[in-house]
Amino acid sequence: MKFKNIKKTFLAVFVLILGLTISTFVFADEDEEGDGHERHERGGRNEGEGRAIIPENTAYKNECSSCHFLYPPEFLPKRSWEVLMKGSDKHFWENLALDEKTSNEILSYLIENSAERGRSEWAGKILKSIGSATPLKITETPYILKEHRKIKTDVFKRKSIGSFSNCGACHTKGAEGDFEEDSISIPKQ
Repeated sequence: MKFKNIKKTFLAVFVLILGLTISTFVFADEDEEGDGHERHERGGRNEGEGRAIIPENTAYKNECSSCHFLYPPEFLPKRSWEVLMKGSDKHFWENLALDEKTSNEILSYLIENSAERGRSEWAGKILKSIGSATPLKITETPYILKEHRKIKTDVFKRKSIGSFSNCGACHTKGAEGDFEEDSISIPKQ
């Protein structure tokens, strides 16, 4: 009789420990998917940390936004910005033709506001996702790819979007540093 009770007690304790262990692994990582969307909760962070840095440098705005969405500098690490600016004569098959003063000003701004110094949740998640890699495109970072994995590739080919790198087409408040899910509106055409 005693052996049966010990066996039942042992089994109950084992099931309890197993359940706690499994729940620890399931809920341990804040990036884990529940309903297929990552949570971007703002509570508990300092003011300004929920948004990306809004590009304020005049040279960066003038030179870079003339061709593409003005990406927050904190979406790439310092080493990526250094490689991109060093190769500005062949920036994605284009010669930016920047004079040395402008190039140095932009690089300095990008380094000062790179992912390592970024205050938004995205800067940290992007940095964590790339490890020691030196990505040259924000759209090729594992975190950004993960966030967009459920969107079919043909959506980015719509006339109103054009490409995956046109963040402003869907992130309606992206220019304000807001990339939250509630400010996304994917154009139908």
